[in-house]
Amino acid sequence: MSNKEQLLHYVWKFRLFPSGSLETTDGRKVEVIDPGTDNKDAGPDFFNAKIKIGERLWAGNVEIHSSSDEWVKHGHQSDKAYNSVILHLAEKVNREVVNERGLKIPQCELQIPEKVRRSSEYLIFSDSPLPCKNFLPSLPLKLIDSYLEELAFERLERKANDVFMHLKRFNNSWDEMFYVMLSRNFGSGLNSDMFERLALSIPYKIIQKHSDNLFQVEALFFGQAGMLDGETILDNYYEQLRNEYLFLKSKYRLQSLDGFLFRRLKIRPRSFPQVRIAQLAALLQRCGRLFPVVIDTEDNSRLRPLFYAEPSSYWHTHYSFGKISAKAAKPLGETSLNNIIINVVSPVLAAYGVKTGDEIYCKRAVDILKYLKPERNVIVNTFVETGFKPRHAFDTQALIQLRRENCDKRKCFSCRFGHAILSSGS
Repeated sequence: MSNKEQLLHYVWKFRLFPSGSLETTDGRKVEVIDPGTDNKDAGPDFFNAKIKIGERLWAGNVEIHSSSDEWVKHGHQSDKAYNSVILHLAEKVNREVVNERGLKIPQCELQIPEKVRRSSEYLIFSDSPLPCKNFLPSLPLKLIDSYLEELAFERLERKANDVFMHLKRFNNSWDEMFYVMLSRNFGSGLNSDMFERLALSIPYKIIQKHSDNLFQVEALFFGQAGMLDGETILDNYYEQLRNEYLFLKSKYRLQSLDGFLFRRLKIRPRSFPQVRIAQLAALLQRCGRLFPVVIDTEDNSRLRPLFYAEPSSYWHTHYSFGKISAKAAKPLGETSLNNIIINVVSPVLAAYGVKTGDEIYCKRAVDILKYLKPERNVIVNTFVETGFKPRHAFDTQALIQLRRENCDKRKCFSCRFGHAILSSGS
């Protein structure tokens, strides 16, 4: 659907056309009692509209085009699904239209108010990542708060659905699901998919079997990540890991990934995949089964310590194998710990609440997000620069949902902020 047609749909749906402007081509006045329900699937654009044409009240469907000749171009004149259309709207009426029965369809011009047109063009064709950034500061606080809440719940629901997808994959094993989602989070965006593949390549039960030996857990992860293959590195730790991995690989009949697929460019040393893998191995070896502990931890202040992980001593002086660096501890930082709680703990609690029918867990999922400080990232910063002041992670999750699902896709017509701007003719 073109931007022009989207705008016509929008004007009809929210009755933004000039009052008294609707008149059929044969001179009958059109009064809109109910514009109908917007149809996202095949068929007429609006279902179950109620319209008074002249002195007669009609109930049925409405079709909208930029010009009347599109009715024929789209083949509606031979499609029985359009026999229920009671009114055809077009910005440019340039021909008569008939349905599959040969009956003439009443039609009229749909005018787009100039202020709405200018605002829509500004939003849709803006080069800014936030098309409405100049209008945001003027939006009512009540509108902002209510929409952010709606968006935050949308994002949490989407993440909970990811949990259900993993549960289905692992035959409803909450432990396996939690292990894979936690591992994915250690990829820090750029390597998320690879860390998920890494976790999938090592069944959680194997990690549990070696939970009393950090070195073996490290060997499993680094080996499966394909980081113990290839060139010889003159490093005792590396050689010992490789020998241990070759034994474990044969024992469990494992197939390693290609190490070159892990991205290293444009990543700070503390987030190198080698460091992240070492942290993940340390966490899983130290904590054992994390899922039941998370479910039972009701005090939000006790969640971060659950995931505190510091890699083995080798990594105090290395960011990668065989290259010595200045000595520094490399535990998970506050931001990384918060990301685990936001992207793993909260969605898992929400999914668990839905699965068990216990709303307490759903409430905890939301309370956790409202407990954490606002996230700081590129997306959130674009809103902060306009004057937004997010209060907590619940707000910043809403902003991320808004940016990715509305702003980036230029879905201004389905955005409540966009609607406020367009309907006001700003």
